[in-house]
Amino acid sequence: MTAALTRDEALAAVQTGIRIADELIDAGAGILLTGDMGIGNTTPAAALIAAFTGADPLDATGRGTGVDNPTYAHKVAVVRAALARHVPDPADPLGVLAAVGGLEHAALAGLILGAAARRTPVLLDGVIAVSAALAAAAFAPDAVGAMVGGHRSAEPGATVALRHLGLDPLIDLGLRLGEGTGALLALPVVTGAVRVLHEVATFDSAGVAEK
Repeated sequence: MTAALTRDEALAAVQTGIRIADELIDAGAGILLTGDMGIGNTTPAAALIAAFTGADPLDATGRGTGVDNPTYAHKVAVVRAALARHVPDPADPLGVLAAVGGLEHAALAGLILGAAARRTPVLLDGVIAVSAALAAAAFAPDAVGAMVGGHRSAEPGATVALRHLGLDPLIDLGLRLGEGTGALLALPVVTGAVRVLHEVATFDSAGVAEK
């Protein structure tokens, strides 16, 4: 069982994510949303979550597309074996991404880092995104300040990761859709909150008597 990526491959993916964040923000984006498309990537996401949080693989691993009990048991065993084989060090986030992550996880981590460096909020989607967010936080703890938990994925590892990051998700609809769906559904909540902060009158500005 070899590492998923070389360190150079993981670094290139992180740098790609940072570059994309810069391009989007330069083009006028005021908030970035994460999303992913993939098959089988909840397994490396579970491994990343377990590696960064110290959670048991059983608690970090879900059923993904809805696998049956034997397949789920095998999935947990694969995550456990990968962690035992590579012993990823959470103090070395690039090494963790290389050992048990994927290019999408590394690129999403870079996107989050790039946005945080530009003081631009990032609305996180599901379990893939929050596993990448753990990597971003390991690279730069202050990056958590740019993260907004979009929704609580039905994958158990998502709750483990959100708790570790100290994020409360905006919506909890039991989604396991991916592709940024949960983040898109949460976006109106964020935009509505911003409008309330900027546009709703205070008692003072509305001339309301003291309460």
